Amino acid sequence: MTQSFFQTFILLLLVTDPFGNVPLFVTALKDVPPARRPRIVVRECAIAFLLLLLFMFFGRHFLTALQLTDISLRIGGSVILLIIAMRMIFPHPDGVLGKSEHGEPFIVPLAIPALAGPSALATVLLFTSRSTEEVMVHVAALAAVGIVWLAVFLGAERLQKVLGTQVMTAFERLMGLILTAMSIEMLLGGVRAFVKTL
Repeated sequence: MTQSFFQTFILLLLVTDPFGNVPLFVTALKDVPPARRPRIVVRECAIAFLLLLLFMFFGRHFLTALQLTDISLRIGGSVILLIIAMRMIFPHPDGVLGKSEHGEPFIVPLAIPALAGPSALATVLLFTSRSTEEVMVHVAALAAVGIVWLAVFLGAERLQKVLGTQVMTAFERLMGLILTAMSIEMLLGGVRAFVKTL
């Protein structure tokens, strides 16, 4: 259980990339009064958490309704993760998730797609399980990641000032490298599962 929790926690941490999203949060909240920023951070993190939790529990029904298989979702999700990882390693002018709107953010772009983006949604859909124990592990891992979000984004401005832009960039590229390996592993797992069905 510990290993499953740790693996789930690390994977969710990588796909939601809170440290890499620090500049996005700082930019999105720069025109918002300082006293209101913590409330917005908590709200956006809560929205992202609830959306991911919803997909985690109803992912199986979602797949059935769209007539999708676990294998196709695993392969598709791995490709999305790989693209995100490549943009983390080789920075794009618009950032990992593209351009964001100015002003007070609501749902977009902080909750979606910064935290609960396509890669994160595809990842939690893979967590659907009939085992109560596994479900509890996944929910606990998501909750732990949610706490990390709050800790990082509530101190985003301070963190960026203390570590500096270069350190934040280096950390994001390291996370991109790890995510690349995990996405390839997920892709190979999907291909192996597909070959067994032939």
